[in-house]
Amino acid sequence: MSATSTLAMTHLVPLAKDLDENKVTPGVLGFIVFAVIGAAVWLLMKSMNKHMKRVNFEEAPEEPGKAPAAATTTEGAKGEERTA
Repeated sequence: MSATSTLAMTHLVPLAKDLDENKVTPGVLGFIVFAVIGAAVWLLMKSMNKHMKRVNFEEAPEEPGKAPAAATTTEGAKGEERTA
């Protein structure tokens, strides 16, 4: 340990002993931060549900003689050519 960290620890340990563990609470600021995070998660979930309802995905059955769509796309040397 360096001298600076040892000096810091000797000053902080007595301060920690003075705090009563039964009285330390997050307070109003902690509640506000927790409430904001909860509201943000709720809004994100609501938005995600709205976007997921808009998804219209129906997978067509694969024909036995056809290759998958990903294998049929080709790219040129510089990525200029593409076939869909």
